[in-house]
Amino acid sequence: MMSPAMLLAVAMGGAVGAVLRFGVLQTTMRLWGTGFPVGTLVVNVAGSLAMGLAVEWLTARGLPDVWRGFLTVGLLGALTTFSTFSRDVALLHERGEMALAALYVMLSVCLSVGALFLGLWLGRGFFA
Repeated sequence: MMSPAMLLAVAMGGAVGAVLRFGVLQTTMRLWGTGFPVGTLVVNVAGSLAMGLAVEWLTARGLPDVWRGFLTVGLLGALTTFSTFSRDVALLHERGEMALAALYVMLSVCLSVGALFLGLWLGRGFFA
């Protein structure tokens, strides 16, 4: 059973991450419009980079598990979003923008996974 402290840490991190994602999505829609889901791409790539850094930082510092719950499951889990990514792909497909949908999928996967590895590598250099 999960401790009340862990549940609270995940919930608090999730609240912060959800608000951050909402802010990024609103800001990018105002700046770039709704033709291409820039906001979701930004939160997923930035969140992946932050996940790599967070994992290395938490490991190097030996912080309690509640910090891992707050940062990785809560904050970064709520900041990044696979369901919104999936919806964005479906919307581009329904609008007949197959090339943009394919570009979005490739950019999202390659940049997000690449950002995670970059974060791990940077974290090992900074926090080791």
